[in-house]
Amino acid sequence: MSSRGLMKSMLIIGSANVVTIGIAILRQKAVAVLLGPAGIGLLGIYANLVGSAATVAGLGLGSSGVRQIAAAREDAAVLARVRRVLFCALAVQGVFGSALVWAFRTELAGLFFDDPARTRDVGLVALAVALTLVASSQTALLQGLRRVADLGRVTVLSALAGTIAGLAAIWAYGGDGLVAFIIAQPLTSIAVALIYTHRLPRPEGAAPDLAAIWAAWRPMVALGAVFMLGGLAGSVTVLAMRAVLANDLGLAAAGLFAACWGITMRYVGFLLNAMSADYYPRLTEVIANKPAANRLMNDQSQIGLALGAPVLLALIGLAPWALTLLYSAEFAEAAAVLQWQTLGNIIKIATWPMGFAFVAGAQSRIYLCTQLGWNAMFLAFFFLALPSLGLLAAGVAFFASFAIQHMVVRSLARHYHGFAWDRLTMRLMILHTLLGAVILATAIVQPLAGAGIAVCAAAATGLWGARLVLEKIGPGGRAVTLARRGYARIGWPLEDRHA
Repeated sequence: MSSRGLMKSMLIIGSANVVTIGIAILRQKAVAVLLGPAGIGLLGIYANLVGSAATVAGLGLGSSGVRQIAAAREDAAVLARVRRVLFCALAVQGVFGSALVWAFRTELAGLFFDDPARTRDVGLVALAVALTLVASSQTALLQGLRRVADLGRVTVLSALAGTIAGLAAIWAYGGDGLVAFIIAQPLTSIAVALIYTHRLPRPEGAAPDLAAIWAAWRPMVALGAVFMLGGLAGSVTVLAMRAVLANDLGLAAAGLFAACWGITMRYVGFLLNAMSADYYPRLTEVIANKPAANRLMNDQSQIGLALGAPVLLALIGLAPWALTLLYSAEFAEAAAVLQWQTLGNIIKIATWPMGFAFVAGAQSRIYLCTQLGWNAMFLAFFFLALPSLGLLAAGVAFFASFAIQHMVVRSLARHYHGFAWDRLTMRLMILHTLLGAVILATAIVQPLAGAGIAVCAAAATGLWGARLVLEKIGPGGRAVTLARRGYARIGWPLEDRHA
């Protein structure tokens, strides 16, 4: 269990995500220039249709398959069976999902566009559902086997290839090329992923019979359905909140909430995706060994807080300027919402590694209950606070629901996995939460003072956090050596704590 390995994986996937986000921004810009707002709207509808259908048809096997593959790494026969079943199941489910979209293409065209002429396009877009699930089977294989570098390459290269192919179709055919654009994204992902999965050792033994397929498929679906339901619950919660805000406070309020939510989810999602690439399969391998799992969960919490919390502290103080920069000055009035949500995200980063223990341990019911419980609390706090706080209720409810979920998840992790925070994790959690609360309180009274405190706190905690990470990963490598020398020069030499 190596902090160096965790950090290396985070850097690889994090860097890949940065490049992918940049490609996505350029892609959206190009579509906007070529087709205008109508093209962006149409592209969004097609993408949402494919995403929703793939989520339901996939039954979460893309996520649960990672666990099954990681758990079977040391048993060649079991691994071969899981690989075959995962690919075949996602392919069959993808075809079934595509067939359903095709069968109801007329109704879907009427629902989304109120235009029967779109029936053919909706039917063609259905092909992307099957391709998306086949692509997820390949990326799940790479992640489960902890081929993190290959996974990063697939992420970047497929995004680049899909963008080039899709934009070429739009350039050649205009709006009619949007269908090809949607299909090109998962198709290029499959093509790129196959380059790397074909380098893996071939599955050994004969193809499994129906009984063996059922035995492997059933536990994957049991856990995968939890991911699917949890994701759908989150989507429904946010959709319900947007609808209530639009009806009670107007479309402008719904837009302000959407802006804050987008910033909140984009940064934290980027961080958690980078963290999970290697952490999830690692935790799966050691979850039965409580001391080892306990060390790994503490290690991941410390790395997450050390690297992520300083940025969140800065965002709390600089929220009005961040909204103005990313959107416009009109959005700055929602700064308090973003600040409360960001404070809640500090707690989310600390809670997240513990929640994965239930996924790694195949305790799907517990994981689902924690996800549904958070969404229920979020909605309940929001509705209770809405009459008195208005739009701010969305931010306060976000923080309150994560504060309670943290206590619940921590208690459950202690009960089922013997988890306990060590002293360093506790110090990081308390320090960043208290600093975030102080910055928030100051920013409400005096925004400029809050911004100043936030920048200073982010710099100080960031310096400490980087030092902590360097101690964990130990000496080695040019960048690490230079950083260690820098700390020595300022009179703060490092101690090695790496595993």
